Amino acid sequence: MSRFRRTALAAALAVATAASLSTAVGLPAPASAAPPTAAVALGDSFISGEGAGAYTPVVDANGVAQGFPGWTAPNDNAFFCHRSANASLHRASLPGIQDRFNLACSGGQPHDIAAASSARAKGRQVAAQLDQLRAVGQTHDIDLVLLGLGSNNSSFTFGSVAEKCANRFIADAWTGWWEFWAYLGGPVEQKPCSDADLATAAQWSAATAETTSAVRQLLATLREIDADGQHRVVFQDYTNPLPFDLESRFHEEDSRDDTRDKFRALGAERYAAGCPIHRASLLPGHRFSQGLGTLVKSTRDTLAAEFPGADLVYLNVQRAFDGARLCESGTSPAGALATPIRLQDNPPNGVFVTSLAGKDKIAIQRIANTCVSYFQTCQESWHPNAAGHQVLGQCLTGAASTGARSVACVRAGDGSITVS
Repeated sequence: MSRFRRTALAAALAVATAASLSTAVGLPAPASAAPPTAAVALGDSFISGEGAGAYTPVVDANGVAQGFPGWTAPNDNAFFCHRSANASLHRASLPGIQDRFNLACSGGQPHDIAAASSARAKGRQVAAQLDQLRAVGQTHDIDLVLLGLGSNNSSFTFGSVAEKCANRFIADAWTGWWEFWAYLGGPVEQKPCSDADLATAAQWSAATAETTSAVRQLLATLREIDADGQHRVVFQDYTNPLPFDLESRFHEEDSRDDTRDKFRALGAERYAAGCPIHRASLLPGHRFSQGLGTLVKSTRDTLAAEFPGADLVYLNVQRAFDGARLCESGTSPAGALATPIRLQDNPPNGVFVTSLAGKDKIAIQRIANTCVSYFQTCQESWHPNAAGHQVLGQCLTGAASTGARSVACVRAGDGSITVS
């Protein structure tokens, strides 16, 4: 039985015992019952439910609940935290937990744990996640915390990495090396992404230190606000939405592959399937995902040594989407557990462009610039979809009940999920 389940049972027994003793000896009954138990999600987009739809209103820093503000609203609007009713926190089976609070925010960084997100560049108008956690702690006994942190930091972000590699592929597919390519940010590289393009050794080191510092503050806060001191913190890492190699039907089109200049038919085919990227970028992307896993595990291990009594579990989900990644099957994006890259045309109107076939480079430029100007139109791209969060919920179920300090969640060929 997991610690948070033992805690819920112990609390219930304590209340019952106290009530029985009071009745037996003629003493007043306890003034109030134990507070309800809670599971809380903190961190970034892979926890908030980005890509899973069914986004709920988010209370901003001024205490106002923000519903969908329209596609042309500023991206710092609290709603674009994209807290989904389909997020893994809500899909997990958590016996003994009475209430669940999703406090994560798409794009969240270590900075946002202890400080208001709006205090940094491109942050959202929400209070510090620790302030939101303290509010939950005033009314609930926090028994489980799901934490996803590390993919966004002051050195690199998942969104910028994905945008960089996808834009390079699109630029390469529609323009020759001799042509000027005028995105809003200037010319775009046309070569595949390398490891150094995604994160350098110095950036990994800085990101690890930054993440560890933020989680240290989280653990200290939990120690202050959780009266019984019994809570499990699950450190979830990240799963790559793309395979190690594309299914063979996506290798070439019209006898052109992605190693030459201009391959528009192939570019359109991969975009439609959800994976506009060079094949040569895939392995660097997986090494980046593995690096995030190392970052998360290192943070957990460092803090386990600093907080020897803490119940900290590392949840490795890097193989949770095996066999169901985008373009791993010829039917992609059907059956995939991640959202395909999808853009809107200018002005954004909520209609996603599902095909780039027949579009010229001017149209491609305009569509790509819409994502730059209105990031909310494309921020779901390459995140777990509702089915993916259902799988991640199964992963969380296992991590919440395990006796191990480190577990891996793996999807088998038949779609079954194991956590061990």
